Amino acid sequence: MTEWTRCFHPSQEPRARLVCFPHAGGSASAFHPLSKGLAERGVETRAVQYPGRQDRYREPFFEKVDALVETVVEELSPLADEGIPLAFFGHSMGAVLAFEAVRRLEREGRRPAALFASASQAPSLPWPPPGTPSARGADDAALTEDLRLLSEGTSPVLQHPALLELALPALRADFLMLEGYEYTPGEQLDCPVVALAGDRDPRVPVDSVGPWEKETAAGFHMRVMPGGHFYLEDQLPQVVEEIVTRI
Repeated sequence: MTEWTRCFHPSQEPRARLVCFPHAGGSASAFHPLSKGLAERGVETRAVQYPGRQDRYREPFFEKVDALVETVVEELSPLADEGIPLAFFGHSMGAVLAFEAVRRLEREGRRPAALFASASQAPSLPWPPPGTPSARGADDAALTEDLRLLSEGTSPVLQHPALLELALPALRADFLMLEGYEYTPGEQLDCPVVALAGDRDPRVPVDSVGPWEKETAAGFHMRVMPGGHFYLEDQLPQVVEEIVTRI
């Protein structure tokens, strides 16, 4: 593949593929555990690596959601034409990007197998979600505190000042990109939408997840699991099962 995706557990003959978009400030490696679990079930994961972090840290951040999505979709188009079911998974900010990627693919006549929207309010609701720090007005301390809130204090970067120093510019850049995002009503998706959420997510209350149903004409399923914004770290087997079942 290209520099835009990372495949941690490649398969010669996958039953399906899942393209994963990370959260704000996140990177492809966040999906390594999910990739391993899905590989054991015959699903190959391709995790998107945004510019400006990890092995792409020298590259400039993207400023517009549309531009990033357009570039990723262009890179993924060959996969969409291989005949292997191709689904999309986005966590938090990644759910918005995955949603717009699916929209773009369907406008091109390609139909993904499913869209999994994780820890994200429906895109039709006011964006960004209430409580999100302003990337233009928040200092590093405020962004750090927000990371502490969402990760329930467990994010590894909080324990290592050097890692935090590297992570904050990516987090700020992604928040800036999100602040410029404008949802545009359009045709409902032709693929099913599966919304996944944590029951104690401080940023994404459960009632803000249900409106994802309005975005699809092909079936909607919602599952709430124990946990916060990063519930999938503790609910990995359940998430794997949900993905395999729905694909």
